[in-house]
Amino acid sequence: MERIEAELLTDGGNDAVVRLSGRRFPGVLVQGDSLHILRGDAAEVLEACEQGDLDQARESATLLLANLDALLSRYEATLTDHEIPRPY
Repeated sequence: MERIEAELLTDGGNDAVVRLSGRRFPGVLVQGDSLHILRGDAAEVLEACEQGDLDQARESATLLLANLDALLSRYEATLTDHEIPRPY
């Protein structure tokens, strides 16, 4: 294990925005349980598609997209607050 310094640009919640030393742009630290939930949401979309249940697939995909949009919005707001350009 290596110990390094990192800049914590938000509070340390489940989706902290962090910049590692030596990196130009920060990233989002997603806790393991939150990552597991996102993976489960994606699996629900796939399962509904495989079963031909497009209504359920659309509903699950909408929830997954909303969660990802929330992460991205927090990331982008943090970049703006710290005058960091977007990497995209």
